[in-house]
Amino acid sequence: MTEYKLIPEYSALSAGQFFEQIVPEQKPVVIRGFAQHWPLVASACQGHCAFTAYLLKFYQGAKARMVVAPPSANKRFYYNEEMTDVNYLSGEERIDLFLGRLLELVDREVYPAISMQNALIDDILPGLVDENRSMFFPELSPRLWVGNEGIVSTHYDGSDNLACVVAGRRRFILFPPAQTGHLYPGPLNFTPAGAPTSLVDVHNPDLERYPLFKQARAEAFSAELGPGDAIFIPMLWWHHVESLDKVNALMNYWWNGSSAPSAVSPSAIDSLNLALLAMRDLTPRQREAWRHMFDHYLFKQGVDPSSYIPTHQQHVLGEMSPDYVRAVKDYFIQKLQK
Repeated sequence: MTEYKLIPEYSALSAGQFFEQIVPEQKPVVIRGFAQHWPLVASACQGHCAFTAYLLKFYQGAKARMVVAPPSANKRFYYNEEMTDVNYLSGEERIDLFLGRLLELVDREVYPAISMQNALIDDILPGLVDENRSMFFPELSPRLWVGNEGIVSTHYDGSDNLACVVAGRRRFILFPPAQTGHLYPGPLNFTPAGAPTSLVDVHNPDLERYPLFKQARAEAFSAELGPGDAIFIPMLWWHHVESLDKVNALMNYWWNGSSAPSAVSPSAIDSLNLALLAMRDLTPRQREAWRHMFDHYLFKQGVDPSSYIPTHQQHVLGEMSPDYVRAVKDYFIQKLQK
């Protein structure tokens, strides 16, 4: 069995400590007992039926996105073998019917992997957040993920993520952004769940086809979380997630980056695609020249341009109001559309 690095753990953190000390470091941490006081977590600890009954207390008839992978998928939501499609079906379903089906499958020996994914809680279960609110995010509506045993292949998010297990157990395997090239990311335009996904099966890697994965595996971190535990997954950290029980659920918060409430197009991933389009036909020497430009202006390797350009002429190099950011982005979007 692979031995992974351990993720630092905390048993208590204030919101101030989290946002001022943990988040700026952009390294994962586990917060044990983060939501142990929530009624939602207490209901899960009482059993599957108590948990689903608690959710249905807030249900008003909404539908949410569901995915179903056949037993032959081995619980993994992924591409099909030809990589022409995904290996699961998706659609919208009433939440009460989904939860009923989830309970029906608990005693089955052979069963599909089913999951309700990325549902905005205020839209589907109004009032649930009021009883299970985090002081870290008093105004932000979290998202809910509910299902049975399943595997979400290694991918990254365009925002910082605090994910809290509220029912069952989940195992997380994390890879730093520096390991991107060793994870063999799949297509940008065709993904199983909206984010670029590694083509490597973490537990059964084909090392002849993906030999550099050995380097990524050596730098990987892992943690198993139970009800009430949370994990901070920084932006662009790759993560493989396994749901380990017949009924499990996770509530998560994305609060900046591409998932920020105030985010405007183009997102960072949009910008990556645009850069690829703009520079793909340049020669190696030309791309190297542009790398120095990005190092100077974006990554600020060396002298920060804002340290020597007058404040009134810094524009995108300095502080900008949200309105000015939108105006600049709108300008370039209009240029692209011409």
